[in-house]
Amino acid sequence: MTRPGRTHILSGCPIDYALEIFGDRWSLLVIRDLLVRRKRHFREMMDSDEGIASNILAARLKKLEDWGLIARERDPANRRQVVYALTQKGKELAPVLVEIAIWSAKHDPNTKVNAAFIRRARRDRETLASETVADYLAKLDEAKAR
Repeated sequence: MTRPGRTHILSGCPIDYALEIFGDRWSLLVIRDLLVRRKRHFREMMDSDEGIASNILAARLKKLEDWGLIARERDPANRRQVVYALTQKGKELAPVLVEIAIWSAKHDPNTKVNAAFIRRARRDRETLASETVADYLAKLDEAKAR
């Protein structure tokens, strides 16, 4: 398989494919901001704690859109602005984010993740991921209704 806009052929390894899409520091953080933190606008994502530069954020948003993980559209509340949303392919990363959070909480002594969240994630990963997506969709519908 070739990646969007490139001629390089991937090896066929699923890890190679995943790393091609989100094997940098920022891509999964953008997915997290959309899915978990309910950010929809460029400026909201710029305000994340990690301090992403605007040119890097723009490049990651474009890359994630090219790979079909996010979609962009005009904000119905303000046609001059753009909003970003996860596609089905992007929402399917919810279990991956849950697993990364569990792994990181185990190995990072400075984690800020809520201990109750991690206990719940360990106990019922699948339900937590499903509820996260359902909550994301409900918040997205709320935002569209405004």
